[in-house]
Amino acid sequence: MSRIGKKSVKLPAGVSAAVSGQTVEVKGPKGTLNFTATDDISIVVANDEVSVVPRSKSKRARQQWGMSRTCIQNLVTGVTEGFKKELEINGVGYRATVQGTTLKLSLGFSHEVNFEVPAGVTVTSPKNTIIFVEGIDSQLVGQVAANIREWRKPEPYKGKGIKYKDEYIFRKAGKKK
Repeated sequence: MSRIGKKSVKLPAGVSAAVSGQTVEVKGPKGTLNFTATDDISIVVANDEVSVVPRSKSKRARQQWGMSRTCIQNLVTGVTEGFKKELEINGVGYRATVQGTTLKLSLGFSHEVNFEVPAGVTVTSPKNTIIFVEGIDSQLVGQVAANIREWRKPEPYKGKGIKYKDEYIFRKAGKKK
């Protein structure tokens, strides 16, 4: 039995949810998001709560149960608070600037990297070594942050590169004489 799936998702004030078939649409102050569940589960909205129930006792239904409940919780969190990832840039001469919908990264290449920010995500750089990725869709925010980090992953010797704020870089010893 899924411990997460058993809990219902509570809808805070100002948030509404509607189910049509297997699609849940959540509207809130920051926008509208939707999620389409598989046929292995059923979704019920009642008394400002969204409940997820498996339709059978198969392994796939039990797997989808907790995952679907978490995805619906992410929709509710996204339309009320939003999601935010913070990236740090370490390295001499490494910096970032935002110009319109383009993030310009100087990462030690012979050229400047221009990263086009997709719709639905806001990228800001208050300092030239810090990047904030914000939006209402958890998956999209995480994917954009991962795509930015992919340009220069942190290396283990000096720690140069782009890393998440709470990420720990395991350091290696350099050459020994």
